[in-house]
Amino acid sequence: MKLFAVQKVVGLLLTLFSFTMLPPVVVGLIYRDGEIWPFLAAFLLILGVGLLTFLPVMRLRQELRIRDGFLVVVLFWTGLGLAGSLPFLLAEQPMLSVTDAIFESMSGLTTTGATVIVGLDDMPKAILFYRQQLQWLGGMGIIVLAVAVLPMLGIGGMQLFRAEMPGPVKDAKLTPRITETAKALWYIYAAMTVACTLAYWAAGMTFFDALGHAFSTVAIGGFSTHDASMGYFNSTLIEMIAVLFMLLAAMSFALHFVAFHRLDLGVYRRDSELRFFLFLMASVTAITTLALFYSDTYITWDDAFTNGLFQAVSIGTTAGFTTAEFFYWPPFIEILLLFASFVGGCAGSTAGGIKVIRFLLLIKQGIREIERLIHPSAQIPVRVGGNSVNHRVVDAVWGFFSLYVASFVIMYLLLAATGLDLLTSFSAVAACINNLGPGLAQVGAHYADLHDPAKWILCVAMLLGRLEIFTLLVLLTPAFWQR
Repeated sequence: MKLFAVQKVVGLLLTLFSFTMLPPVVVGLIYRDGEIWPFLAAFLLILGVGLLTFLPVMRLRQELRIRDGFLVVVLFWTGLGLAGSLPFLLAEQPMLSVTDAIFESMSGLTTTGATVIVGLDDMPKAILFYRQQLQWLGGMGIIVLAVAVLPMLGIGGMQLFRAEMPGPVKDAKLTPRITETAKALWYIYAAMTVACTLAYWAAGMTFFDALGHAFSTVAIGGFSTHDASMGYFNSTLIEMIAVLFMLLAAMSFALHFVAFHRLDLGVYRRDSELRFFLFLMASVTAITTLALFYSDTYITWDDAFTNGLFQAVSIGTTAGFTTAEFFYWPPFIEILLLFASFVGGCAGSTAGGIKVIRFLLLIKQGIREIERLIHPSAQIPVRVGGNSVNHRVVDAVWGFFSLYVASFVIMYLLLAATGLDLLTSFSAVAACINNLGPGLAQVGAHYADLHDPAKWILCVAMLLGRLEIFTLLVLLTPAFWQR
């Protein structure tokens, strides 16, 4: 374990993160509604800690190994959750406890969107902007951005990239160099953010709201600048713009890159994961629309469809925006939408959940096992997109799925043991480990009423979901620390 190399990277990244405290200062100066000093103080504190960590090992040049990358990612995301809480902790409005400040910060950076802040419409603009910015930075992963500059410092980036984006396609590189890969991903991410901002603005949002909601839409985050979320605007056009960009952000950014690089939209049509994802979204939308209409939740097909489409896409992609209090809808729809969030978006997207490609592989593996019962001696490969999938990938997916379920069950039991009712416990863990945000029952609107032990458990759930289980749990194995 090259601990000094790890220290160097973490120190550098904290130093870079400190500068994200400055844009909210500019917003505070523009709107003159206070809460500037908390960001300046946080900037100086985080910058000081980052430099104190980085400068002693600045001249050290060591190549990171895979296990070093895992340690950097976990340390940095944990440290980032703590550092990002400083403005919430120092601000007079809202007045948050240490637990609530860390919860809000972790929720933003992991793009979960679960909030403990009530009364957003009256919050200072600097605080509102900061919450949206946290989600935007966490969306594609700050580490993926940072690997673009690490090679210049003598630190390899591929180890961080693999640790940050685990999954069946984690070894795929879009360009020959990891630096160019990170840049390509962020160019697409930034371009999509600009396009979403302009679309919201043209549809009637103020520029402040348009930018803030574009940050959380493209990041699949779900934070809003209003308590009523997207329902505040009462605009079908804005809702459909949100649906479009949530779907785009829930698709693989690698797929967007290839389609743009080749100028070939057929890339989307040929991708089996994307076809399955769109099929799931269409199916959940259709079922939700029918259930809303025939349960008399909405009396017209238009209302049933627009509300059903928006919530199916928002929850299915783990964005978590709301236009209605869906947690008061018929129980069947509530549970259907919550289970849809377990699937989430495509691998390599900003969405949470288990990911579509993993579910696709699990289904194909299940079908293969059924066929093996009929033809015991047959060699039946698992195929995705016409290509055979290596058995080690299938094994890894089953391992991931089992750990995901085990982690969910353990945290569900822990949350229930704190005294919460079973529906609140189940939906809160599901919403946080899937990086969804809104849950059911007591956590349908917000998480402010939960007690502190429950919030700490859910912070761990958010981190597990953001780092896709393996990255965090691998640090708990004795083999990781052996030479």
